[in-house]
Amino acid sequence: MNLKCKNVWEHISEYLDQQLTPEVRAEIEKHLENCEVCSAILDSTRNVLILTADNRTFELPVGYSKRLHDRLEKAIHQKPDPGKNSSN
Repeated sequence: MNLKCKNVWEHISEYLDQQLTPEVRAEIEKHLENCEVCSAILDSTRNVLILTADNRTFELPVGYSKRLHDRLEKAIHQKPDPGKNSSN
């Protein structure tokens, strides 16, 4: 069996949860050895799971919420500049 990236992506959750058969797991590990993209996706998925499982909360700096809302309000009502690149 020669897995393609799409096949690996479909099994990322099961891979992380160790729910795959030994054969499929070995094929995925073989693919990961040679595929930087899939290795990066695996690492990113693992990091997201770690971050979302973290129950710590962080306090925002005083006034942050108001500054954020003010900037959003300004951006919503600002007319687009036709000469400005919108991808920035």
